[in-house]
Amino acid sequence: MIKLSRTKVDLFVECQRCFYLSEKHKISRPSSFPLTLNLAIDQMLKNEFDESREIQYQHPIAIENNLNLIPFAHEKLNEWRNNKKGIRYYDPNSDIELFGAIDDVWINPETKKLYIVDYKATSTQKEITLDDEWKDVYKRQIEIYQWLFFKNGFDISNEGYFLYANGKTNNFSNNAFKFDMILLKYIGNWDWIESTLMDIKSCLDSDNIPEKNANCKYCNYYDNIKKLDNEKK
Repeated sequence: MIKLSRTKVDLFVECQRCFYLSEKHKISRPSSFPLTLNLAIDQMLKNEFDESREIQYQHPIAIENNLNLIPFAHEKLNEWRNNKKGIRYYDPNSDIELFGAIDDVWINPETKKLYIVDYKATSTQKEITLDDEWKDVYKRQIEIYQWLFFKNGFDISNEGYFLYANGKTNNFSNNAFKFDMILLKYIGNWDWIESTLMDIKSCLDSDNIPEKNANCKYCNYYDNIKKLDNEKK
């Protein structure tokens, strides 16, 4: 059985060569610096919504957006949020156990349908949308979470939400950095996931390193260094 995190699946979608080198040869991309401020905001949001969860009342951001949703209370919530555990599903066709750590899940108290919510932190004066191409990774992220809940037998909606905490530079006063909270709806489509898992299995079963992705900056960096080395010889 192959165990893969949500981020590994996204790496495969982005660049099969980088994925293969990471999984089969333990050659990973250089790690980035931890986004400690983003992590702090993420935890603050979890704490705030956990207060609503504990007494099962509607958070003001849901009221503001006319949503009949409250934070979902479940005994496995902390496990689902744990980066080492997460919510998991074993796909027998690909022999892959996929897992991902969620930020939050809300429930409609009338229909009992669940809605995935993912927290994001940013600082911009521009209107926040999901239109940027680089945000496709966010969309795949929420779709994988939706699929995992669906496969675990939950009545999950394909309607999910991104909760953005936007710290505008003109919102700083009295030693406090204020955030605007923006909730964006996204309709997920997880039809691609199971076929992608089969593609991943085929990739890992092969002895051939995949061709580089022309749009992969890591592959291009390596090739440019290699080309320079060859020119000096």
